[in-house]
Amino acid sequence: MDATIDRETLLSELQAPYVVEPKAIASYREKGYVKLKDVLSPAVLDYYGTIITNLVFKLNTLIKPMEERTTYERAFLQIMNLWREDDQAKEFVFSRRLAKIATDLMGVKGVRIYHDQALYKEPSGGITPWHADQFYWPLASPNTVTVWIPLQQTPMDMGPLAFAEGSQHIEIGRDIEISDASEKTLADTLQQQNFPMHDAPFDLGEVSYHAGWTFHRAGPNISDRPRKVMTMIYMDMDQVIMQPRNKFQVADHAKWLNNVPVGSHPQDDLNPILFSY
Repeated sequence: MDATIDRETLLSELQAPYVVEPKAIASYREKGYVKLKDVLSPAVLDYYGTIITNLVFKLNTLIKPMEERTTYERAFLQIMNLWREDDQAKEFVFSRRLAKIATDLMGVKGVRIYHDQALYKEPSGGITPWHADQFYWPLASPNTVTVWIPLQQTPMDMGPLAFAEGSQHIEIGRDIEISDASEKTLADTLQQQNFPMHDAPFDLGEVSYHAGWTFHRAGPNISDRPRKVMTMIYMDMDQVIMQPRNKFQVADHAKWLNNVPVGSHPQDDLNPILFSY
């Protein structure tokens, strides 16, 4: 197959609908996350994974030794909004296939991109402490979801994502930033309240979606290979900007939402609609 036809095949896969079974939607809404198998083919992950990896190495500025880093810095290399850096990365980030799944799981009319981020946990990279993503976002509605896409098979020794099932429904811990303190405090709280933890490998092509208020973590990468992951954060297309409640939300309001007025909807240029019914 020549390169042109192959590229068209990959693009068509990124646009083709993936049918989310009703039981998967029900499980997501109950537990705050869902893992779905065979969402992306090995060919798509290989082609776009190479593009994303090259961008991560090109744009990364975290080069100090692991032993000199903070807990957060040891967790992963974090490169954001690749869609604004490269047209082929944009093809992946703007996948209608992935955006439609987010829409169906949340039961909304459509979704906008909040931002994307590559999360590369290097060999000897440390834990990703317990946290909830929406602590960082000045968004009024809980209708937010992140798709977590491993670019390789991810066994336990690489630090796959783990979830506290049903934790999106509790208010406790929503004011804690990701840190050593969040790891201990939230681990204790989640255990005391008997939230089951789902911690399992990811097959190649398997992805997860987790709600903005679902508590999650990842173990260290004790393998000899980087754990390469691409993520996109989606929000209800009718999401409303709220008054920032902490310094991180102030920064996000400026960086990802262009300081649009509180009480208004995100703008189409920085936060375009990726799928709608």
